Amino acid sequence: MKQTRDYYFDNAKFLLIFFVVFGHFIQSFNSDSNSIYSLYKVIYTFHMPAFILVSGFFAKGIYEEGYVQKYVKKLILPYIIFQVIYSIFYFYLYGKSSLTVDPLSPHWSLWFLISLFFWNMLLLGFSKLKPIYGLSIAMFFGLAIGFVDWTSSYLSLTRTFVFFPLFLLGYYMNKKHFEWVRAKPFKIGAILIFVSCFAVFYNFPDINHQWLLGSKPYDVLASSSFEAILVRLGFYLLSFLMIFCFFACVPQKQYFFTRFGKNTLYVYLLHGFFIRIFRSTDLQEAFTTPKSYFLIVLMAFLLTLVLSTNLVASLAQPFIEFRTTKMQKWSTKTSYKEKLF
Repeated sequence: MKQTRDYYFDNAKFLLIFFVVFGHFIQSFNSDSNSIYSLYKVIYTFHMPAFILVSGFFAKGIYEEGYVQKYVKKLILPYIIFQVIYSIFYFYLYGKSSLTVDPLSPHWSLWFLISLFFWNMLLLGFSKLKPIYGLSIAMFFGLAIGFVDWTSSYLSLTRTFVFFPLFLLGYYMNKKHFEWVRAKPFKIGAILIFVSCFAVFYNFPDINHQWLLGSKPYDVLASSSFEAILVRLGFYLLSFLMIFCFFACVPQKQYFFTRFGKNTLYVYLLHGFFIRIFRSTDLQEAFTTPKSYFLIVLMAFLLTLVLSTNLVASLAQPFIEFRTTKMQKWSTKTSYKEKLF
């Protein structure tokens, strides 16, 4: 039983990181096709929200000794390192006139690292509250932060507060909750909801996808404060629904990609270099027909697989986790196989 549940979460994490990569690929084609734009918005209703929820689910050790130091090393140091690397990368890729490194304004996908650190620190206080009180307070701040405009990019504070209720809900959940949503009737309903969500976005293309990003203040997204709060509440409900629809559809058995679910952090941090190159070159112009969009699915899947491999993880681990355990383990296996043959 333990193995089945482990396979389940590994499958979930691999599928989610694939959707992250795929979503970033198709973002370039949102203006070319309403179908692509609708699919993009469907993906964004659940992929990062589900990642955030499952991150909260595994954040159970907040009272262990060295908790804060652990997450400083695990999240803040890689954030600083990749903030510098991305700054240099953008400097050469876009031919900027000067090289600037701003640690207070996260580059693109790096917002998740800094927000994940804050979420784990917030747990030190929120974990002492009853779920109903904790979630209510988190939702209040998630709604209120939209009135503050300077937090949009500053240390990812807007996203931190907008998505914290999802992280906190994941913390309050246990494995029985995930077993409950995996019942067959829920899977059938989940598929219908996915289709319905796509149909709504397709028929109402003016729905602003920036609501799903959780990074913009209300004065950019809505005409009035009352409207903004209602819309954000609506997107909260939609994300909660789509998250559980996703988890209802995640397979429980072991597949060829299951083991790669353990290396999602490497994919998340490294795939951005490939996406940015794809967007800044003429390569994306080759994908101009509906049939060619299927190649993007294949590209996203292959890139996710490659960046999830033990080889890539072994090479990247010293820069991300400041350890070489994967490289040592991989080298040992390679040496062992060479001795056998």
